[in-house]
Amino acid sequence: MLLASFLLPIVIRWMLERARILLDKAADIITDPDPHRMLGLLPDTLLAVAIPVAPLAIGMLITGIASTAAQGGLNFATKLLMPKFSKINPLSGLKRVVGPHALWEAVKTIVKSAVLGAVLYWSVKDLIPVLMGGGQIPNEVIIREVIDTVERLIRAAAAAGLVMAAADYAVASRRIGKQLRMSKQDIKDEYKKTEGDPHIKGQIRARQMAMSRNRMMADVPKADAIVVNPTHYAVALRYDPLKGAPRVVAKGTGTIAQKIRELGTENRVPVIQDVGLAQTLYKACDIGQEIPPELYTAVATVLAFVMSLKAKGSAAGTHRLPPNRRPPLPT
Repeated sequence: MLLASFLLPIVIRWMLERARILLDKAADIITDPDPHRMLGLLPDTLLAVAIPVAPLAIGMLITGIASTAAQGGLNFATKLLMPKFSKINPLSGLKRVVGPHALWEAVKTIVKSAVLGAVLYWSVKDLIPVLMGGGQIPNEVIIREVIDTVERLIRAAAAAGLVMAAADYAVASRRIGKQLRMSKQDIKDEYKKTEGDPHIKGQIRARQMAMSRNRMMADVPKADAIVVNPTHYAVALRYDPLKGAPRVVAKGTGTIAQKIRELGTENRVPVIQDVGLAQTLYKACDIGQEIPPELYTAVATVLAFVMSLKAKGSAAGTHRLPPNRRPPLPT
């Protein structure tokens, strides 16, 4: 409406100008009647109407599309063309009549009526004296005043409608946001669908850790030495010259460390007590990883001590390194 109030005067002026030209042509044809000239006047008449109306039609079309896109984008909902019997269900209609949404629609209608009534009164109150004095005021002045009043009425009504539409849009957007908002349970269910059930993932992780721990414990009897803390840490080492530096085949703290020591004792694997080296190996190496170069000397000292015990036939059990053979640790 607001756009039309600005475009209509332009369209009317164009149409009046083209109508004047057509009337001049028609007058010429009347003075000299010719069927061909009369038929030729028909396309000119159509163009005289179409060309002035085109800006109004195109402007209204663009405004309608733009306003729709601004509110929620352009979506071609072909499914809405399919008939739905739920739309004629009286219960569904009753729900639309009774409820918060219906109350808002009623308030909106009342506000619309009040605003439009105020706009109408404000626009017409100055026109009444002009119409009442019709005998004293020229007709051109009356017509001009009526046209100006109609324009003001349309523009004021359109501006008021835009303000109310903005308020209605804000309320509708908030209502739809609440309807689409997910509950805590919905969020949990959505997380389970996308990320998996946390309980199941926890069970899988626990089984994986148990399998890894079982494989680790199976390698303890193959170790050449177990370095302990003596109670809190335990690291099992295996050295194969063909595979490079010594590797950590098992490690653990607390209960796992105790289990490593027990398996080592049962399988006659030498257990070497060294607090500093046990803690350093536990923190520096992962299971299956070679020891870092800075620990070569310390581990070589332990393995040499184990080899000397095996040569004497007394490798099994728990041992302490002699003070003079204590391995140096990196600072």
